[in-house]
Amino acid sequence: MSSLFDCRDESQLLPGLREARRAIARGDLVVLPTDTVYGIAADAFNAEAVQNLLDTKGRGRQSPPPVLVPGVNTLRALAAEIPEPVERLIEEFWPGGLTIVLPAQPSLSWDLGETHGTVAVRMPANRFALELLEDTGPLAVSSANLTGMSASVLIDEAQQYLGDAVSVYLDGGPSDTGISSTIVDATTLVGGETPIVRVLREGAITRDQLREVLGDLLEPDPGAESDHTAQPGADAEPSTDAEPGAEPEPAVGGEDAVSSDGRA
Repeated sequence: MSSLFDCRDESQLLPGLREARRAIARGDLVVLPTDTVYGIAADAFNAEAVQNLLDTKGRGRQSPPPVLVPGVNTLRALAAEIPEPVERLIEEFWPGGLTIVLPAQPSLSWDLGETHGTVAVRMPANRFALELLEDTGPLAVSSANLTGMSASVLIDEAQQYLGDAVSVYLDGGPSDTGISSTIVDATTLVGGETPIVRVLREGAITRDQLREVLGDLLEPDPGAESDHTAQPGADAEPSTDAEPGAEPEPAVGGEDAVSSDGRA
């Protein structure tokens, strides 16, 4: 049977984080609040736990979950390289609603699915999520819903979707924004012939905000160049069937950058 803790109640916060940490260590699933939507989380380095997350949501390995981290130091351990323009993005928008796709460290002993050697990483701007991440390390996190359904902005919605498949639910109240993170593909900044940052999904961070930081390194806006084509190494295209209110996630490094359901 699942446990529910209201993290807004200080008397429940520490016991809730403790139980969530234990659940993650056992390979169980946890639902946690973020600044975007509620997420379902698993130990990123436990392949069985990650597969359980995908199975619980009804997702395939072709749509691997992104990874939430507690800070930049963890990103440095996961990404093969962090180019200077990405450093600028992190300084401006982290913690917050920006997910960045980069080449992964080849030595990482994990299995998130068909990542094609990349990883999508975000640092959430939520106190409870960050406290849990500090205890557990990086977590594979997808939106707390079933595939094809709207993302959860309330803990009750997550419970209705996932039930006892999740061991611990952490209630942080209504999601701060309910707006999905923006996903950018920065893989071609690492050894690409034509370095460019592509927007795989628009969300909490606008293209104008990104351009203020990146300048000409950001791809042209849609319609700005009718003959604009994908750059080498950036083969992910956004899906056209993403539903309103959901936060779709990138099939990291795959053919479809955005699937039809959400992620925190």
